Amino acid sequence: MRPLEGVTVVTIEQAVAAPLCSARLRDAGARVIKIERAEGDFGRNYDTAAKGDSSYFVWLNQDKESFVLDFKSAEGEVTLRTLLSEADVFIQNLAPGAIKRAGFGYEALRLLYPSLITCDISGYGDSEALKDMRAYDLLVQAESGLASITGGVNEMGRIGVSICDIGAGMTAHAAILEALYRRKDTGEGASLKVSLFDVAAEWMAVPLIHSDYGNGAPKREGLRHPSIAPYGAYATGDGVETLISIQNEREWSRFCDQVLQKPEIAIDEEFTSNKDRVIHRKRLDAIILKSLSSIKAEEFRSRLYQHKIAFGAVNSVADVSAHQAMRKREVYNSKGAPLMVPDHPVVWADEDWRSVSGAPEIGEHNTQIEDFVESLKGSK
Repeated sequence: MRPLEGVTVVTIEQAVAAPLCSARLRDAGARVIKIERAEGDFGRNYDTAAKGDSSYFVWLNQDKESFVLDFKSAEGEVTLRTLLSEADVFIQNLAPGAIKRAGFGYEALRLLYPSLITCDISGYGDSEALKDMRAYDLLVQAESGLASITGGVNEMGRIGVSICDIGAGMTAHAAILEALYRRKDTGEGASLKVSLFDVAAEWMAVPLIHSDYGNGAPKREGLRHPSIAPYGAYATGDGVETLISIQNEREWSRFCDQVLQKPEIAIDEEFTSNKDRVIHRKRLDAIILKSLSSIKAEEFRSRLYQHKIAFGAVNSVADVSAHQAMRKREVYNSKGAPLMVPDHPVVWADEDWRSVSGAPEIGEHNTQIEDFVESLKGSK
């Protein structure tokens, strides 16, 4: 039995953050009714990489039920209220203020349905100054300062996936599970709020502490750690980069002695502690690169592995698809075409109950949900 079987989730969602949250709930067995406008979730149209469908939509909407509904109309309002009267969770990430103007703000819903768990996902939360400001992932990466510490020395960069959206969706998922757990004992619902900015700001705790109380925020270092050395990517003589991480003085000594085969580097007075190595990083990097210029990546990685020094290959996306640690599952786009995508990151070692029927077409489940609504009306 899946953990959330019997739980009904109604969503008015778009793009990434809310769909990821409800996708995780669906994976665990919840029924997810996805309310869409006639043209559908705009995430359906981001690209056509998934055999004609959007890669985002196929990833985030497996096994959901698509229900086209104009909940601003009189009939649609009644239909949505009927659904919410039987729902356990309601998730929405519409534009700021839109859901409240439509009459479905969390305050009104919780008065009508005290056991309902509502979750509003926004860009900037309740900040009065920013309440009407639209927020998409890259905009929040910039506003939160993530972009200022990401990229190379001379250029800021976007984190290469929709990290603020993903983080908000994961945070909302965790909060909803907490609320469901509490409701088992109290019968009480909850009004949850998650913003992309709050999630990103919490992740920025270490740079902010350095900025507010230390010697300033970390500078962009590309593939190097700003406060640990050596911790970064180094090219061997064949031009292949390998990322290494030295976490303590024992590892530093082994690295110099056994990997670089230059024990004298370990006792150099400019490299005797991590703080010293960071200060003298330019000279340190030059020494390491010179030492590696006569060997190939295969030999370098063999020494690192043998002497228990943490390292990683600097892989391309194509490399990751064939990675030895990669687990994949089969999913389906809205036309039923199969695709292999990365598997759910949580493994239940003693059970295998996750299955999917595919991403829905727009309004694919209208008839069955309309019948469900009529049955609810008839039971009251």
